[in-house]
Amino acid sequence: MRPELIARAAQQGGLVTRRQAIRAGYRERELRTLTATHGAWVPVRRGVYVDRSLWEALDETGQWTLRDRAAHLTMTKPHVMSHDSAARLLGLEMLNAKRPLSHIVRPGVGGSRTEHGVKHHLSRVSPREVETVDGIRVTGLARTALDIGREHGFEAGAVAVDGAMRRGVTRKQLVEELELMENWPHITSSRAAVDVGDAGAETVGETMARLLVLELGIGRPSTQFAVSIRSGVAWCDLRVGCHVFEFDGRIKYHRVVNGGVADRPVEDVLWDERQRQQEICALGLGMSRIIWSDFYGAARDRARHRLREEYTVTERRYGSELPEGLARFAEEMQGKRCAG
Repeated sequence: MRPELIARAAQQGGLVTRRQAIRAGYRERELRTLTATHGAWVPVRRGVYVDRSLWEALDETGQWTLRDRAAHLTMTKPHVMSHDSAARLLGLEMLNAKRPLSHIVRPGVGGSRTEHGVKHHLSRVSPREVETVDGIRVTGLARTALDIGREHGFEAGAVAVDGAMRRGVTRKQLVEELELMENWPHITSSRAAVDVGDAGAETVGETMARLLVLELGIGRPSTQFAVSIRSGVAWCDLRVGCHVFEFDGRIKYHRVVNGGVADRPVEDVLWDERQRQQEICALGLGMSRIIWSDFYGAARDRARHRLREEYTVTERRYGSELPEGLARFAEEMQGKRCAG
């Protein structure tokens, strides 16, 4: 890109419009060459382009964020980015949508409609529900999480609500937003998500694991349960009674250079994990492990059966009441965690 266009792209997340390129001196023939298949520029949206090297370096979420920004650049009417688009711009984790779209809220829309990959929603947005990200107006965290629940259902809503609460949104704030959305379509999904919301879920996988454990009918699990082991404090993802549940995402077994979080060979990670589990169970606790594939289809039924049986074995062996010493230590550490 020419220097003046590079400056403009830097202000727009890497994007430039056709009109801006022409103003910078590009001719139609140049633009056709640049935006051709395998050209130097990728058309993100009609009339909006990004350098191919930047586009190809982004993951799916990053590419969809550019699509959201491109939609914003081409809008001529007042609007606020919402739902999935607001979540991406705010950095709010969410479940992958079956049919990804960009979303906006604006007045004058007769219900919801989708045009050219953008879903237009008609709903009220008050100034206190709006934030600005890089010059783009977006719905705030609480409103966005609730909109995702209405758009994609309970599980997606629970993931978004947990993410918002991790970012400091309180249950009170979520309830206040719910009151403003009374009788809106599909609000019951968002209301249910708020009921089970928990800031202690540190990842999407931990939220999904908590929902699975809730289906066992053994009680509401507590999150981030702390125990003392030789290497220090171990934080268990979930606990009910004397049984803990750990979610294992593949990312922790992949090296950092491969997009994971492991800073040492996978065999060392697995060995430390096995040692950690042995020390936790030696305290008088049972443990179950949950993986991503346990969440869907027939595997979910099998996982529920397995987890219920494992919990029952623990209950028979240790009872359902947590020993006083373990309960006291966990409470102390939780206090320090919240204070930190």
